[in-house]
Amino acid sequence: MGNVSMNSMPAFAAMKERRSIRKYKSDMVPKELIDQVLEAGLYAASGRGQQCVITIAVTDRKMRDKLSKINAKIAGMPESSDPFYGAPVVLIVLADKNWPTHVYDGSLVMGNLMLAAYEAGLGSCWIHRAKEEFEMPEYQELLKELGIEGEYEGIGHCILGYADCELPAAAPRKENRIYYI
Repeated sequence: MGNVSMNSMPAFAAMKERRSIRKYKSDMVPKELIDQVLEAGLYAASGRGQQCVITIAVTDRKMRDKLSKINAKIAGMPESSDPFYGAPVVLIVLADKNWPTHVYDGSLVMGNLMLAAYEAGLGSCWIHRAKEEFEMPEYQELLKELGIEGEYEGIGHCILGYADCELPAAAPRKENRIYYI
């Protein structure tokens, strides 16, 4: 990289500035922006380059709301809760259970999705409980209906949308987290 400062690199700026958004406008995100975010996920590092991760983009309101209700139930939230915070798009990241680094690989995809969302001017947040959802027979059936073969574990939901709030400030970084030998 020569003498280039990390602070002058766009990816590093996104890493420092991106925050989880927990309040969204109902406006749908244009498909071009969703595709841009999804493409970033395809370029995440993966164990031995196996690319064992798949992503399902949910833009259908009915399916999004169904996922939200199941997610809230798994979390023990009241039925009226929306764990997706009103975001109109849910990207479900799943990884091949039979690949030894599947959880790590899926986590890297999630990171890329959130950074790309920030670069595209979108809010995002990692929402858990995809693992529990995709252990349910109806979601295994959904994968079959989509023509997806194999055994997949839910890694996370990357919710996307236009923030309906100010970008939260970064929490101070904790000290004593880096050590040299």
